[in-house]
Amino acid sequence: MSKKPLPDIAAMLGEFIASVPEALQPRFLALLERAAGDRYEIWAKELPEHAAGLLACRGREIEIAETAERIFPLDAAARSKLDAPLASARETYLGVLAELSPRDQLMLQSNGERAGGGAWRAFAAAVSDSPARAALEHSAELEEANASYLDGVVARLGD
Repeated sequence: MSKKPLPDIAAMLGEFIASVPEALQPRFLALLERAAGDRYEIWAKELPEHAAGLLACRGREIEIAETAERIFPLDAAARSKLDAPLASARETYLGVLAELSPRDQLMLQSNGERAGGGAWRAFAAAVSDSPARAALEHSAELEEANASYLDGVVARLGD
């Protein structure tokens, strides 16, 4: 177990999500999902014994992002409003990760995955279209699958 408590990733990234207009929040979260996918790729290289599972997590992150992109269209002007908060969120997140062991990084990501699951469920609840709602619920399940996988890796990595 970590001696120092992990940062509250949900609160940290939640501030960035809340900083963008509500209508753009699902697409902002989709961009964060793509960034998480990139991070999984790095972890797969750093932890080759877990590479297959971490790359499967990456694939789920991309699927989540693609789902949100289909459901919540975004024009170029709206997309440009997300650039600055996205850069800040990435910088903050990577700064936090840099101070953590690989095990703690994965624990933090697991917490973030669970928070992401809650966010996709909230977006699903606000959508009236049944297929879109089901797709967003599925995204929440994908987030939780990633969290469960990470929990297993953390347990195998030990203290």
